Amino acid sequence: MSIIKIDVETERLVERATARIKPQLEKIDRITEQNQLKVLNAFRENKVSEQHFAETTGYGYGDRGRVVLDSVFARSVGAEAAIVRHTFTCGTHALTVALFGLLRPGDKMLCVTGEPYDTIRPTIGIGGESGRGSLKDFGIEYRQTELDKDGRPDFEAISRALDKEEFKLVYIQRSRGYTLRPSLSVETIGDIVKTVREKSGAYIMVDNCYGEFVETREPLEAGADIIAGSLIKNPGGGLARNGGYIAGKREPLELCACRATTPGLGAEVGASLGTLRSMFMGLFNAPHVTGEALKTAVFAAALFEELGFESSPTSAEERYDIIQAIKLGGAENLIAFCRGIQSGSPVDSYVTPEPWDMPGYDSKVIMAAGAFVSGSSIELSADAPLREPYAVWLQGGLNFHSAKFGVTLAAHAVKDALKR
Repeated sequence: MSIIKIDVETERLVERATARIKPQLEKIDRITEQNQLKVLNAFRENKVSEQHFAETTGYGYGDRGRVVLDSVFARSVGAEAAIVRHTFTCGTHALTVALFGLLRPGDKMLCVTGEPYDTIRPTIGIGGESGRGSLKDFGIEYRQTELDKDGRPDFEAISRALDKEEFKLVYIQRSRGYTLRPSLSVETIGDIVKTVREKSGAYIMVDNCYGEFVETREPLEAGADIIAGSLIKNPGGGLARNGGYIAGKREPLELCACRATTPGLGAEVGASLGTLRSMFMGLFNAPHVTGEALKTAVFAAALFEELGFESSPTSAEERYDIIQAIKLGGAENLIAFCRGIQSGSPVDSYVTPEPWDMPGYDSKVIMAAGAFVSGSSIELSADAPLREPYAVWLQGGLNFHSAKFGVTLAAHAVKDALKR
């Protein structure tokens, strides 16, 4: 069996980076253990058994496994209720269902974390074409408060906005997404909740993508009403083949369930079609897999810091999502990084990523992903637009040992690019 040889200098950098992050890895293990016990307890309390993995068809009435999965998930994230469905095509779909469930014509929503990331903007009606069924098309008005100079929520601006207008929903994007601003801790989300509650009775909804099981608490435990996200990110544990979730307080969750299916039926219908076992298994493994992804991110930050590059967050900073950004200084380095990640993937390792004109972007984009589940962000992947500041965004890693090797190959490739 052949394996790519790593030069001695890179091996030494790997050793230094690994030694330097030992305290961070130990802390991640402690968080993982707490979250794993929390999820295990949810399984035990709900008496999960083989019967709950059975397939249903048609309307799905009486699908006991679906009901129990919802209950286990809710217990795991501090919710009163949840809907976990393979019929949510992606995280953006789950977020869209929640927004349309909670808002009505004439309502106003306020986003307090600046402009949300690209895929949810058409749902809201920010830019793009009208007439395709956005919130704006249905007479729902959108406002936002900008982040402060450090990329953090501007609490004074939030208070002023709430004094000025009445809002039905306040929207928080927890993750940095594909920006360099800091992701939000549950504590900071709690501070936003407190600020909103002093001024408004609005629903507080959190886009929780990339943040599940990164801390020992979830946003609902800090006072949010609704969270939503994707099962091919953290909470699917690398085993869910698709799907998403919405979880939160019972009354707003019921509104979301009625939008997910139809008023009067809500969460009572929806055949599982044989998907339950992988979703139960994925949720059970989610705390561990999320911990592995976090270790991968910390290692990547440390290794590229050893090479002289700027990482965000740094290897020593607290983590509130699984995304790692690294400023690589040029297009050739970005391309080399992604090709290195691809070569260390278990699937399609032989493929060579190339920059391309991806719809919705104003510059070429390069992506690396060798995943068992197409598009899975909890599996090791990286992507970057070829433009200033020439940053790459890395996420995922089903197990640290394999992902560490992929990141090492990326570093090796970037070192070679620097020599050219």
